[in-house]
Amino acid sequence: MALKRVVVTGIGALTPIGNTAPEYWEGLKSGKSGSAIITHFNAEKFKTRFACEVKNFLPENYMERKEVKRLDPFSQYGLVAADEAVKDSGIDLEKIDKDEVGVIWGSGIGGISIFQEEVTNFAKGDGTPRFNPFFIPKMIVDIVAGHISMKYGFRGPNFVTVSACASASNAIVDAFNYIRLGKATVFVTGGSEAAITEAGIGGFSAMKALSERNDTPETASRPFDVDRDGFVMGEGAAALILEEYEHAVARGAKIYAEMVGGGMSADAYHLTAPHPEGLGVIAVMKSALKDGNTKIEDIDYINVHGTSTPLGDIAEITAIQKVFGEHCYKLNISSTKSMTGHLLGAAGAIEAVASLFAIQHQLVPPTINNFNRDERIDPLLNLTLNVAQSRKIDFAISNTFGFGGHNCSIIFKKHN
Repeated sequence: MALKRVVVTGIGALTPIGNTAPEYWEGLKSGKSGSAIITHFNAEKFKTRFACEVKNFLPENYMERKEVKRLDPFSQYGLVAADEAVKDSGIDLEKIDKDEVGVIWGSGIGGISIFQEEVTNFAKGDGTPRFNPFFIPKMIVDIVAGHISMKYGFRGPNFVTVSACASASNAIVDAFNYIRLGKATVFVTGGSEAAITEAGIGGFSAMKALSERNDTPETASRPFDVDRDGFVMGEGAAALILEEYEHAVARGAKIYAEMVGGGMSADAYHLTAPHPEGLGVIAVMKSALKDGNTKIEDIDYINVHGTSTPLGDIAEITAIQKVFGEHCYKLNISSTKSMTGHLLGAAGAIEAVASLFAIQHQLVPPTINNFNRDERIDPLLNLTLNVAQSRKIDFAISNTFGFGGHNCSIIFKKHN
């Protein structure tokens, strides 16, 4: 059977550098850093005392107080981003066949805030089990997709993917494939995360994964810089409306771009470290290119995983050089995590949005905070350092990789 074409018709974002998709893009264009001292809790005794928090967010501005109490922040973020995307898409909720609209979401950790709160309260008590009746529904990672479907009455396929930092990208690829196969016509997809808690920061800090640049948090996320010392935790959400092409055209929808390919692979190597030769990353980009029937010469921009870790940045660049050969010198490469921090399971969603905006505006967002480029990285590669660059972008790849060796690549194409 012929696979159906898939386009993006709606976008929503709630990020550390902007609380709507347009605000997020403005932050990306200007090279804004979202990193600052943590305000969600007192981090004075932690080795890492900063993160990329969502700012000036009051859930009561978006939903009823009763609903706020029933939702962990990761669900709140997801619902807000999804609502923006649904509205942006212009879908008529009264006319659309809701059996044909699904929700596939991504989150790596889910409700860590409520989990920490409930377990802490129990440990401080006298042993009598007193738990919030919404503890489990607030915590479980699948609940965001459920809430989105209930809000709009969407009855199509509904689930959440969990693959650590590749979760949202996997969700997007799954939604893409379901539409291509004719399993549904429209999907709300993306990801959300809210792990800036004592347990979240403490756990990643114990792994030596986080930057400890407490004196200058705004410049702590330094992809490709020789002095990078770990990633900066981020939080937030982003949502995409994926839609079958003919359906989108028939209703006169605006189209941001076409999604043409998605690749997935495993490193099969280590719990947290990437394969030193980038084998899984090579495989995933090749898989995406093959899936999209796309030539390496077609790609103009790669939004890299680029977390600002000593091992990860080098492994990804090595893989790009092996896949693209001489064409890698004609690419723009950038890591928007230098601005947003690392949103863990939601990273693929906000970075997909960054890639879509890059295509729409023909502008590559920068890799900021690069002061001393790592000499191991080929000096001829264009890493879009510190300042956004205008260029022709017909095809963009968005890469995300997760602990456990989970890799995912997405290819978007300019819609003409």
